[in-house]
Amino acid sequence: MTALAARNLCKAYGGVQAVDDVSFSVAAGEVLAMIGPNGAGKTTCFNMVNGQLLPDKGTLEFEGRSIAGRAPREIWRMGVGRTFQITATFASMTVRENVQMALLSHYRRLASLFSVAARQHREEAEGLLERVGMRDQAERACAVLAYGDLKRVELAIALANAPRLLLMDEPTAGMAPGERSELMQLTADLARDSNIAVLFTEHDMDVVFTHADRIVVLAQGRLIAQGDPAHVRADARVREVYLGSMHA
Repeated sequence: MTALAARNLCKAYGGVQAVDDVSFSVAAGEVLAMIGPNGAGKTTCFNMVNGQLLPDKGTLEFEGRSIAGRAPREIWRMGVGRTFQITATFASMTVRENVQMALLSHYRRLASLFSVAARQHREEAEGLLERVGMRDQAERACAVLAYGDLKRVELAIALANAPRLLLMDEPTAGMAPGERSELMQLTADLARDSNIAVLFTEHDMDVVFTHADRIVVLAQGRLIAQGDPAHVRADARVREVYLGSMHA
């Protein structure tokens, strides 16, 4: 089943064509990497999918429903989650409380946040923390966590909305090499076990070629290649404009 279908996306800023006739899709349970040099159009594509930008042309469909032009919160309500390059948690709250906050938002109960938050969705929050390997740190404040653990908490927060599509913008930025692989393996396992489509951008090519099912490659706003990792690695144009000799 196709979760996300982008067709002929175009977006310009003044005279600069940031995204030019780009098409791709992500299936349920699939992990798709979007790569390319700086300025290739990756962030613009992400922001169009997430509702932060309106495409100039083209279509965006999530599970067959148009999402182009919808507000980010409306797209989130439809089942599209997102993590960001820089983690965003409430530092003074515990790990579990951060996830409880996300669950309260998911169930539209934020009006009762300050009075009864600690009592609501406790078991569900701990279940999500179990899935990302953070249940034993549920009582710790996010302020004292290592950066790799914060990334796991952020993933649990994203899962609180029960997303069927997860957008991850540079998910391993700032992490040590071993932590990067662990986080993306965890994400890939969650995607396949829960049938979640994952679209992520990433500069670490070891992470991309190890954990992505398929890869789309952008350069100067255009799609220059897509396919499984072996196909993309062997593509002459990809090697010329991006990979170079890194994966010779």
